[in-house]
Amino acid sequence: MKIAAVRAHCLASDLETPFAFSQGWVKRRGACVVEVQTDDGLTGWGEALCQGLQPPQIAAAAIESALKPLLIGADPLQIEPLWHRMYMHTRDYGMKGALIAAISGVDIALWDIAGKCLGQPVWRLLGGAHRNRVQVYATGFYRVSGQGEAPRLADEARQRAAEGFRFLKIKLGFGVADDIVVMEAVARAVEGRGLRMMIDTNHAYGVADAARLGRALAPHDLRWYEEPVAAEDLAGYRELRAKLNVPIAGGENEFTAFGFRGLLDARAVDIAQPDVCAAGGFTACRHIAALTLAHGVQVNPHVWGSSVGQAASLHLICALPLANPSLHADEPVFEYDCSAHPFRQQLVDRPLRQRDGWLELTDAPGLGIEVDHRMLECYRA
Repeated sequence: MKIAAVRAHCLASDLETPFAFSQGWVKRRGACVVEVQTDDGLTGWGEALCQGLQPPQIAAAAIESALKPLLIGADPLQIEPLWHRMYMHTRDYGMKGALIAAISGVDIALWDIAGKCLGQPVWRLLGGAHRNRVQVYATGFYRVSGQGEAPRLADEARQRAAEGFRFLKIKLGFGVADDIVVMEAVARAVEGRGLRMMIDTNHAYGVADAARLGRALAPHDLRWYEEPVAAEDLAGYRELRAKLNVPIAGGENEFTAFGFRGLLDARAVDIAQPDVCAAGGFTACRHIAALTLAHGVQVNPHVWGSSVGQAASLHLICALPLANPSLHADEPVFEYDCSAHPFRQQLVDRPLRQRDGWLELTDAPGLGIEVDHRMLECYRA
């Protein structure tokens, strides 16, 4: 069996109502879906994450120009050697960012092919499932005007609780004072319902303001504080871990085991958050998981992409061991993006749908999905 074709599909959809996170306004949703075909008719699907405000064309260009020539004619089941071939060939100009996301998309598609070829789900090829279902947390709470939206965000919290979510991740980073008002309103809205909250500022602050926010929110017993400072500021991460009593999470903007080695050696995070569609695919996330396990740090993947990325993330999170097992350990939870995203429900035949706050693992071969080519054409950028 040989790789016969590699295609990157750039998708885009304008949003009826743009929304903001701390780094800018999202006016359209984009995706780079990767298709790998073999000479005997198997097709594997992957996704190169469009992180933040990233256009899908960047990863697509890397796939077409840099990666595709390395893959045509190769054995698709030689996944680890192909990962190293792609990484080493592009290392001098692509150790981080969109090029690693491009490798991620190809790698996920190769694991999908392997699962279909062997009649096994990817989670089994990764070594087996440590859990057969995973609890979800609602990511949302974006802004539609900017500051002063606490009442609307409190209403969203009530809605998510009614939908079965027991974990809420609140997007902050719009000024410390406004953040505090929002959290107080959200906490009042769900008081007495047994919900747990996290916060994510998307590196909006320096150490001083991040610490001020963390101290102000201490009474809320947050499960974690995500991306408090810029990904490059490892000393800032370490300083916040020393100053605050909340677990510090980060890593969605870090890549491969080489990048996570620095994050872990600096003792910068309590929770590592690689995204399988950005950090290097399943192959790199296996390397990262081994590193984090050795450092006693739990992996809880970041999830932002389309239904292809969601499916891959479910396989990964169910295959992750606990770094610090105990009778009552906190299990990893699945990031379930609740913002407007047409590629989450329309793109594949079996999109993930949470029920009562949980996602169930399936035994379907590969990723367990097939992409609808009509949707690729409908949303082609």
